[in-house]
Amino acid sequence: MQMTSEDSIEVSKFTWPKGFYADSTHAGLKPDQDDMGWIYSETPADAAGVYTTNQFQAAPTKLTKLTINVAHQLQAVVMNSGNANSCNGEQGETDALLMQKMAADRLKIDASEVGIASTGVIGEPLPMAKIKDGISQLKLTHNVGLTKAILTTDTHPKTITVKCMVDGKEITTTGFCKGSGMIHPNMATMLGFVTTDAAIAGADLQHLLSTTVDETFNQITVDGDTSTNDMVVVMANGAAENEPLEEGTADYSTFVSAFKKVLTHLAQEIAGDGEGASKLVEVNVAGAYNHLEGQQVAKAIVGSNLVKAMIFGEDGNWGRIMQAIGQTTAHVDLNGVSVSINGLQLVKNSLGTGIDDDEVTKTLKQMKVTIDVDLNAGKATGTAWGCDLTYKYVQINASYRS
Repeated sequence: MQMTSEDSIEVSKFTWPKGFYADSTHAGLKPDQDDMGWIYSETPADAAGVYTTNQFQAAPTKLTKLTINVAHQLQAVVMNSGNANSCNGEQGETDALLMQKMAADRLKIDASEVGIASTGVIGEPLPMAKIKDGISQLKLTHNVGLTKAILTTDTHPKTITVKCMVDGKEITTTGFCKGSGMIHPNMATMLGFVTTDAAIAGADLQHLLSTTVDETFNQITVDGDTSTNDMVVVMANGAAENEPLEEGTADYSTFVSAFKKVLTHLAQEIAGDGEGASKLVEVNVAGAYNHLEGQQVAKAIVGSNLVKAMIFGEDGNWGRIMQAIGQTTAHVDLNGVSVSINGLQLVKNSLGTGIDDDEVTKTLKQMKVTIDVDLNAGKATGTAWGCDLTYKYVQINASYRS
């Protein structure tokens, strides 16, 4: 592969970066599919994380945050689905620590180098005998089954590998995540993992992750609910042997572009796989007073249940988009707003254009619906992603524990 600039960043077949291993197994937390796994780096990796802001932050999330914040390093992350280990009090905290120690002992590394992640039902004790058995089965392979083992109500794994050239070295960055319901991020609300063989200092990696999450994962919404467990963790082990990336250089800019491509793809995958969803919805706002307001309006539109139901029903009721805009505190030219759906202009100067309803219904049948809005209040922009609201969403969540 010959790549010399940001323009030649390439999405490749899913693969683990140099120096990383992964595996998954069925520990019995779920009836008949893999429900545990780990990521391991041959050497301690620089690490960064962002975490749910739900006040009932789960024990695994709190422990991983504390672990990373010591020195911004990890060598492994062990994870399970089927049980969130959340709202379990002191027992939950003890079990999280034990899960961390068992993985560390199995890998013959220090517990301070192991992150943990759990997802599933809240309020049920973690079955530690099954956790112990699962960890004992894990090996150092390049198994991709881990991308499935973390899923809950997702319909498919969400993965991406991006390659780029920096410092004359090929850099591989791979991401995978789970997320389908309880998605309204404010620092994550999902489980996401990114591994890269690039060399970059932990503090720089943390800054990059935090800023990129604000533009990607924090701009998706499925149902307006923020979970207790969720996080995004990045590990960079330097196995590509590039000179450490430094902000302000061309190589750093190239890596940032590749990194953002990974997170943007995963964010869109989550939005499009919302529980029961039939359509991915993208909202692009132009003419905002500032970028923050552009982001605010985009997310308000994509998060409106009325808008989501409108899209599911394939009904061009543009008034629902207008009400979603009006509920925000953003600057708006009340007589100058424009709204289009898939390129069809429904609103001009805050008035309906009289476009044929059948034409709008036809375009709303597409798998991806793009809503473009111009607030006519400035030059800034904003983007958010979500999905429609279907009958299936209620069915899934009415019987989640069964």
